[in-house]
Amino acid sequence: MSSAIPVPADAQAPTNLPSNKPMNRTRKKLMKHWQFYLLVFFPLVYIILFKYVPMFGVLIAFKEYNVVQGIFGSPWVGFDYFRQLFDAPFFWQYVRNTLEISLYGLLVGFPAPILLALALNEIRNGRFKKTVQMVTYAPYFISTVVIVSILIVNLSPNTGLMSNLFRALGLETVDFLGVPELFKSIYVWSDVWQFTGYGAIIYIAALAGVNPDLYEAARVDGATRFQKIINIDIPSLFPVIVILLILNLGNLMSLGFEKIYLMQNPLNQNTSEVISTYVYKVGLLGANFSFSAAIGLFNSVINFILLVIVNYVSRKVSSTSLW
Repeated sequence: MSSAIPVPADAQAPTNLPSNKPMNRTRKKLMKHWQFYLLVFFPLVYIILFKYVPMFGVLIAFKEYNVVQGIFGSPWVGFDYFRQLFDAPFFWQYVRNTLEISLYGLLVGFPAPILLALALNEIRNGRFKKTVQMVTYAPYFISTVVIVSILIVNLSPNTGLMSNLFRALGLETVDFLGVPELFKSIYVWSDVWQFTGYGAIIYIAALAGVNPDLYEAARVDGATRFQKIINIDIPSLFPVIVILLILNLGNLMSLGFEKIYLMQNPLNQNTSEVISTYVYKVGLLGANFSFSAAIGLFNSVINFILLVIVNYVSRKVSSTSLW
């Protein structure tokens, strides 16, 4: 009589074979959401090709770059160009100019779109609201060259609009772009005029998403318009404000090059020379590519450190951050 017990077929299957379940799950997710991955694919390729691949060019900051030998064939010089940069007496003046103009622009230019958005949100006349929005938005489409031309013509000491106004009032004319102390104000306030309407769009969109029940409850409680702004509008805008402030502080050293370069003249150069214009003059006009790459790398590192610090502080203080 046989006493053998039948063994199930799956009990003899090897247990150490690699499971392909995670791979199957990943494949199923890719197939299920392939449209989203396709949308991400092209921006990702763009960022890799045009943002990360050019980073290899930063090697020339550590080399005695020679056009004939190329980036990889040029000899290494270590941190020589950074030492030259920090020892140069003019460099810290350009850093100070950059920071002063950036902080001045941030102090004046950052709140301006918020105030405009809050004001437009309170306008009940739709046609007037659209007109104001269009008028404030239009300067954004004017090119930098035209903006600077308008400034030069209107601020001319001989034929400019401001000079004619001063003469009509019996005052002496002023060469605005020739006074170094006025350069920062002219630059910052012309930026405010050009970009406030464009910047307000984000805040207007955020205000459009506020729950109308909050306004209705505030109206029933007898809140004034100002109280609605303080207690409903500004708290609703707060996450957007924090994110944009972090991004702005992360670009504190990346002051625009074109406008400052076009507004420069020998009279205002002490206050108008910033890092970006100096990089252009040294790198492209002077053909000193390694030195200008060292300046640009220093600039980028400072921006990155600022971005990380501000993002960390924001996350700790307000629980709103980029990551």
